[in-house]
Amino acid sequence: YLSFAEREEIAILNVQHIGVRAIARRLGRSPSTISRELRCNASTRSHATPYRASTAQWHAERRASRPKVAKLAANDRLREYVQDRLSGAIARPDGEPVPGPHVRFIGRRHGRRQDRRWAKAWSPEQISNRLHLDFPDDETMRISHEAIYQALYIQGRGALKRELVACLRTGRALRVPRARTKTSGKKFVTPDVMISQRPAEADDRAVPGHWEGDLILGLDSSAIGTLVERTTRFTMLLWLPRMEGHSEQPTIKNGPPLAGHGAEAVRDAIAETITTLPEQLRRSLTWDQGAEMAQHVQLRIDTGLPIYFCDPRSPWQRGTNENTNGLLRQYFPKGTDLARHSRGDLDAVALALNTRPRKTLEWHTPAEALDQLLHSDQQGGVATTP
Repeated sequence: YLSFAEREEIAILNVQHIGVRAIARRLGRSPSTISRELRCNASTRSHATPYRASTAQWHAERRASRPKVAKLAANDRLREYVQDRLSGAIARPDGEPVPGPHVRFIGRRHGRRQDRRWAKAWSPEQISNRLHLDFPDDETMRISHEAIYQALYIQGRGALKRELVACLRTGRALRVPRARTKTSGKKFVTPDVMISQRPAEADDRAVPGHWEGDLILGLDSSAIGTLVERTTRFTMLLWLPRMEGHSEQPTIKNGPPLAGHGAEAVRDAIAETITTLPEQLRRSLTWDQGAEMAQHVQLRIDTGLPIYFCDPRSPWQRGTNENTNGLLRQYFPKGTDLARHSRGDLDAVALALNTRPRKTLEWHTPAEALDQLLHSDQQGGVATTP
């Protein structure tokens, strides 16, 4: 905001017929700020356009003190829509709600390796843009993402409770850069299964059926497998329960992987999940060089699914999966026991992600994108049948 002293300086320079950009340079302000000030706060009572500092200051103070009702405070239906997309409960595919961990709001960012509140957790940008699809003809159901953020963080803007910030995907104010280094690869990875050999059609995402996978790890070697389709961002979660005898006997070197995410367990979980998909959606799977994929050859024999591996320490080559893992960490934080979640819990979280609008899908959901692809394939198959 301009001070009264700055407005006096503007008035003096303006009388001397000094240009807007020259005034801006002297005051260290943007030219647009000076231009707007001269246009909006000039004296208008005399039907002339001279700029006076006292009049401009009066205009600015009058506008600042004018009471403005926040859109979310005035529109109950819009407020309910925003609150439901932020903090609404997630549910299993059969509609049964899943409460998730009980987390008390402490008035600040969640701690490291702590449970977080489970919710639909749409971002303000997703909510703002999805309104255009859900209410195409209702102009009252419009709000910018910035207005939602202000309603959350500036309590004077009203309407939304401060506790709802816990439903935002991350509490970080700044991104934390991560250093990447090159290391050697695994012995079971040969040149013919490296990502450089993956079909070119997988790179441009034009053809669906190319998947990326990974494990997210938790306390006591617990893990959940993730599969993400590159074109639609459709997500499937692999339930990897601990095996019998875990934590009941001393760890045996080179013994069976009782934590539940050894090579055999991951191979079986991927095979069980991926074979539920139609054949046209099983074109390839890209994974990092984790030891859990040591039986990738057998997996390819069992499912017919080609497996490819990223270069060592190159997670950006599976960017879609890494981004999805970040979304999943809101439900499965680091340092928590992931083995306590049932298969139904995993299905509920996957459903929450697959019914969340994505900017990259023009604010459609992954489930809608996948359904549209399957529907178009069926129509194409009918059209070409002799």
